[in-house]
Amino acid sequence: MNSDKNLSDAERSLRDAALEYHRLPSRGKVAVNPTKPLTNQRDLSLAYSPGVAYPCLAIEQDPTLAAEYTSRGNLVAVVTNGTAVLGLGDIGPLASKPVMEGKGCLFKKFAGIDVFDIELAERDPDKLIDIIASLEPTLGGINLEDIKAPECFYIERELSKRMNIPVFHDDQHGTAIISSAALLNGLELVGKDIAQVKMAVSGAGAAAIACLEVMVGLGLKRENIFVCDSKGVIQSERADALAGKLDESKQRFCQVTSARTLADVMEGADVFMGCSTAGVVTAEMVKTMGKQPIILALANPEPEIRPEIAKAARPDCIIATGRSDYPNQVNNVLCFPYIFRGALDCGATKITEAMKLACVRQIADLAKAEISDEVAAAYPGRELRFGPDYLIPTPFDSRLILRIAPAVAEAAAASGVATRPIADLQAYRDSLSQFVSNTGLFMRPLFIGAKAAPQRKRIAYAEGEDDRVLRAAQVAVDEELAFPLLVGRPDVITTRIERAGLRLQPGVNCEIVNPGKDDRFKQYYEAYHKLRARDGISPDLAKVVVRRSNSLIATLLVKMGDADGMICGVIGRYDFHLEHIRDVIGVREGAHGLAALNALILEQHNLFIADTFVNEDPTAEQLADIAMMAVEEVQRFGLPPRVAFLSHSMFGSSNRPSAKKMRQARDIFVQRMPHIPADGEMQGDAALSESVRHKLLPDSTLDGTANILICPNLDAANILFNVLKMTGGNGVTVGPILMGAAAPVHILTPSATVRRIVNMTAVAVGHGTPAQAR
Repeated sequence: MNSDKNLSDAERSLRDAALEYHRLPSRGKVAVNPTKPLTNQRDLSLAYSPGVAYPCLAIEQDPTLAAEYTSRGNLVAVVTNGTAVLGLGDIGPLASKPVMEGKGCLFKKFAGIDVFDIELAERDPDKLIDIIASLEPTLGGINLEDIKAPECFYIERELSKRMNIPVFHDDQHGTAIISSAALLNGLELVGKDIAQVKMAVSGAGAAAIACLEVMVGLGLKRENIFVCDSKGVIQSERADALAGKLDESKQRFCQVTSARTLADVMEGADVFMGCSTAGVVTAEMVKTMGKQPIILALANPEPEIRPEIAKAARPDCIIATGRSDYPNQVNNVLCFPYIFRGALDCGATKITEAMKLACVRQIADLAKAEISDEVAAAYPGRELRFGPDYLIPTPFDSRLILRIAPAVAEAAAASGVATRPIADLQAYRDSLSQFVSNTGLFMRPLFIGAKAAPQRKRIAYAEGEDDRVLRAAQVAVDEELAFPLLVGRPDVITTRIERAGLRLQPGVNCEIVNPGKDDRFKQYYEAYHKLRARDGISPDLAKVVVRRSNSLIATLLVKMGDADGMICGVIGRYDFHLEHIRDVIGVREGAHGLAALNALILEQHNLFIADTFVNEDPTAEQLADIAMMAVEEVQRFGLPPRVAFLSHSMFGSSNRPSAKKMRQARDIFVQRMPHIPADGEMQGDAALSESVRHKLLPDSTLDGTANILICPNLDAANILFNVLKMTGGNGVTVGPILMGAAAPVHILTPSATVRRIVNMTAVAVGHGTPAQAR
């Protein structure tokens, strides 16, 4: 480690923070956790002896069943010998372990793939091959990492021959895939044909050669590629070439040319690619390149030339680097989790060239789509859209898995290497939505219902100028969920649509409702006056109030039949919006009031909690009504409702008023809905654990785990929801769902994400009938 005197203050601070991060609260970055319960003797007898014998015998008879009965089908080894650790060199296997653990974290985070990091103290390529090949029964795939060239080529090639699972050297192919996507898009921007361009290359190691092979597969001509290594241009008159000592990978790019230096081959080049070392390219070299040159300076952490130097020399150039502090970062995390996800899921035996090229094209295409909400949140203030400074997606684009994994699986089947070809790619793509949003599978029944509607419902968004709302509206249009009505100033909305690179077209796939000028305004304020005339709202005041409140306008759109539903609340206080809904929309027939229900997606449970926002201290009668409305909502998600009335008391252990209230609420509910499993009053652990519950009340009328938790008051419900949201749900929620209203109207909170707005759009669409029918 560098001594303190060689470190700047910033570097010293980063070092200390990194060491602390790796040390606490537990050492390292990975752990192994069981996926099955191990809480009693029966669990142990199933997990180990004697029950474990049955899956063992089944796999002995049919080895393919290992993918069904073990974790092998979702397990990748990140394997290294530490001879070429990025930016650190030959530091050995033990010192490379933090890097390999980090790689494992990325696999899990972005694609849900489990990883064993394996650091091997072996430098002999043939012995390394034997060791890795012997691990095949354990693993679903091999990710080779940080093994030096040229041995890495030989190791990967031989392992691919010997093993019937995917073997992928990420340093080669990951960089190749991402840089190739950047090249395709760069050439599209400057209008050049890949088959016609001249490329100058600095570096002939694993990454550089792999990049060139993929680019050749995309149409780049070998005769147009001029590669330089530490000895200069790889050309036919070099001593090693004449002596036949060029290794096979370099021989494929050996040219007959008079050029001898990197400066020579840079002259007139359309593209420069560097996988070498810092500073080898000068401003003078860049000046000699062809018109609108593309520069892929991929040396890390310091590129062959800094973007600001290249831009100063050639303002017309387009440049990508491996650094996160510049645009167009060539980052392997854009690729490796997703290519393995697709390969594992179809049981691929190899990673073929076709699978890599499919990955390239999907990454290139995604850069041309409008950016996602995750990307916008990760890069605040930056206007990211396809262009010279946005050639490839960012690592935070969660749509990568939806594009790459299915394309890779499809290419594997076409290449004949998929042992479990995926027949229904759309269903597979839908299943991957769990990685885009933890609410993906949970919301699927509502999304399917919304898309199946014969007529697109018109959903009013009260805060139509908000960037999150606009992005959610774009998703609603793309997913064919709804026709958005955006309440707000037209000039502001259109400017923000354009700035975000969205494809919303007012008058075509959405509508803008202008609070300052709308032909329906007179009709709306008259209707509002009629509703509130005896509440002190005069005609003149109605004019003023309606024009000043976007949420009031949105409720009137629904009331007057111009919208089928409404989403509001991303700006302002919940109670402020609730007041307008009470005044204008009112309570539906058969309901006794309004209430709010929030859903939480936890690792082991999906929970619905009420009443989180509306009734401060509901009576037993009200609580029973709230539970009944919650049952209806849970059934919309395709889930069997199970209701627990929560209290500090356990089945009569307390006679305090709150305990009596919850006991009475349960009795009322059971009388009204005897077919729904429910019980109370009970404590929270009893609601989620049948064994805890049955110790106290063996004949409980609730079986299994409750998924609807009815709390005694608003404080209890809201606190429970927010604590669980942050401690167990990673902030992943659906709601608040407003129950009991006469129309599908929902009030969100200022913390709402784009995904939550989209989810609540689907909820709103799932209620009621189209406005025209009303």
